[in-house]
Amino acid sequence: MLWLLKWAVMGTIFAIKRYAIHDGPNIRTTVFFKGCPLSCWWCHNPEGIDPAVALVWDRGKCVGCSACLQQCPSHSLVAAPEGVVWRRESCLGCGDCVEACPALALESTGREASVDDVMAVIVQDQPFFDQSGGGVTFSGGEPLAQPEFLLALLKECGRLGIHRAVDTSGFASADVLLQVVEETDLFLFDLKLMDRDRHRLFTGVSNALILDNLRLLAVRGMAVQVRLPLIAGVNDDVANLQAVGAFIAALPGIEAIDLLPYHGAAAAKYRKLNLPYKGAHFAPAPPESLRGAMTILQQCGLAVRIGG
Repeated sequence: MLWLLKWAVMGTIFAIKRYAIHDGPNIRTTVFFKGCPLSCWWCHNPEGIDPAVALVWDRGKCVGCSACLQQCPSHSLVAAPEGVVWRRESCLGCGDCVEACPALALESTGREASVDDVMAVIVQDQPFFDQSGGGVTFSGGEPLAQPEFLLALLKECGRLGIHRAVDTSGFASADVLLQVVEETDLFLFDLKLMDRDRHRLFTGVSNALILDNLRLLAVRGMAVQVRLPLIAGVNDDVANLQAVGAFIAALPGIEAIDLLPYHGAAAAKYRKLNLPYKGAHFAPAPPESLRGAMTILQQCGLAVRIGG
C-alpha cells in the first residue's frame, strides 16, 4: 500500500538544503517543512511558521513590467497605486508569477510538493550519504505538523536505505510521534525552557507535551540528540540550565546535549517578510556565559558540544 500513500500525499515545504553539515551526522539533505505550532521569539526560519504559502513583493526590485500580472492564472495579482497587490484568498499557489518575474521582485515563502518531488532531490545526493554516513533530515517549521507527508517520505527513504533524522520541537500528539518513531533513525530534539510559564511566554505554547514526548523517546530507546538554543536573558540563567541538565541526565540513554548559541542572522528575513521580530533586542551569548552554561551542564553529568 506504500505506493498508494506516496502518490496520494502532498505537503508544503519552503526549502531543500543540500550538502548540509549542521543538521545531523555527516553530509545531509535537509527538507524544511512549512508550518509550526510554536512562535519562538528567536526563530531563525520565520518563513516556516505560517503553514500557508505567501507571496513577498520587493518594491525596490520591481521594474513595473507587469509580467507577473499577465502570468497569474487566477488574477490574484493586481496593479494598484501602492504597487503590486496580492489577493491571498484566490491565489492558487502555483508560483507562475515568481518564475515570470525577470527582476526577481517576487518570492514565494513555500510550495506544495509531492513525495516524488522531494525524493527526486534526495536520491541525487545518495552517493554522498553512502560515502559519508549521512542522510536526510526533515526540519522546519515543524515536520510533525504534517504527519502523513512526513511518514510517506520517511518510508521512501527507509526503502532506499537512507538514514533518516527528524528535527523537531517535540510539540505533537503522542500518537503522531509513535508512528514517526517506527520510521526514524535519529531525533534532533530542541529543548528550550523548563519553566512552563516562561516557555509559553517565549514560544507561545506550554512545554508539558514537549517534555512528555522527550521522555517517551528516551524510554523507547530512540537515538535522540538534545539541542538547547542558548538565548542570553531568556534561558541562560543558572536555574534553567540546572533544571535542563537534571531533566536530561535522568533520561535513559541520553548522555549529551548540544548548545546552539543565538545569532541574529535571521533579522533580514523578518524585514523581507514584513514580520515583527521579537528577538531583535537579543544579543549573542558572551563567551563567559557560554563557558558557564557548559560547566553547569557538565556538572549534571552530560557531555556538552557547541553547535550541532
